[in-house]
Amino acid sequence: MTTAAPKPPLVFIISGPSGSGKSTLVEKMLEVPGMMFSISCTTRPPRPTESPGKWYDFISEAEFDRRAREGEFLEHARVFGKHRYGTPRRWLEEAERKGRDLVLEIDVQGAEQVKRKLPDSVAIFILPPSREELERRLRARGQDSEEAIGRRLERARQEMQRYPSYDYLVINDDMERATREVQAIAAGMRCSRSRMDGCARKILESFGG
Repeated sequence: MTTAAPKPPLVFIISGPSGSGKSTLVEKMLEVPGMMFSISCTTRPPRPTESPGKWYDFISEAEFDRRAREGEFLEHARVFGKHRYGTPRRWLEEAERKGRDLVLEIDVQGAEQVKRKLPDSVAIFILPPSREELERRLRARGQDSEEAIGRRLERARQEMQRYPSYDYLVINDDMERATREVQAIAAGMRCSRSRMDGCARKILESFGG
């Protein structure tokens, strides 16, 4: 009986406008056993509620340049023409070593880069139910000026125009339902024939081929 080769990690990309609830849905994805999170690097300063090393590693422009130059990022981009964000390759290597699947929370620029490099990655776009609801959520956070809210809404419009390049769309008008949907996507991808082919062959061989 032959042994099936270890499966490469599934890479799940989650994108969506600020205020769409994507960070909460990433947390819900991480509740699925066998998942791990890719901590991004950014040059922006941490917000008062953020702890380094949880969602982001905060580094200088010079350090970001060095890492980008040395090919340490799977993807990287400058957002709003200001701060830079990048996904370190080491998380993919660690997921492979640990036998886990990897969750990336990245914007549409980064998602396109990852899709080019990892065509089998699974891209999920989180949509707000409407512009009005997204604006309400942004205002309810109490973190942004009027100018910043306007900028986020315009960026949301631009980002949502890119949804056709994603594999799955989840409308976050109800968090419980949206949670079930992202977790179902994870389960479904793990059960795909291409992922399970080695296991199926092994079982078939136990019947004598």
